[in-house]
Amino acid sequence: MRVIIVGGVAGGASTAARLRRLSEEAEIMIFEKGGYVSFANCGLPYYLGGEIHQWNALQIVSPEVLLKRFNLDVNIHKEVVSIDRAAKSVTVKDVLTGETADHSYDHLVLSVGCEAIVPQAIPGIARDGHFTLKSMEDTAAIERHIAAVHPKRVVICGGGFIGLEIAEQLAHRSFQVSIVEAMDQVLA
Repeated sequence: MRVIIVGGVAGGASTAARLRRLSEEAEIMIFEKGGYVSFANCGLPYYLGGEIHQWNALQIVSPEVLLKRFNLDVNIHKEVVSIDRAAKSVTVKDVLTGETADHSYDHLVLSVGCEAIVPQAIPGIARDGHFTLKSMEDTAAIERHIAAVHPKRVVICGGGFIGLEIAEQLAHRSFQVSIVEAMDQVLA
């Protein structure tokens, strides 16, 4: 039996570990679009704020450890671009090379997470220096921008948990921080 899990991080990696505990014989494959299959996404704001000092502290477990400990076939930088339900197969694109390959499955688990809401109606929203915070790659891009540009002010769009956490952490780094929230209150 082959199980394909689309997406890693909390949902996909923990699902894979649970499936392994239920069956030692199952072939379990994870396809993760990003470069990290299991990381502390709640820690990303704290890394940017300096409370978490080491980049490697954000990575919970590597593909190599998941292979050795749980016999999981973890594929990073691999995006599932189509699903053929009738044929029970997925087409996977290597995001670094663009090459594609088809993989069959007996069971399919979708654990792709979420996408940030980026209000495209706001003029200039897509310009340089505007970021979302969801992944290790996003965190690295924000840190590179801070190091290169040395901004003094930051605007956080969204007053949910992550928005408030990143606002607090950047304020600790002496940025002038403003929060813009569409609802009547934060954490609504």
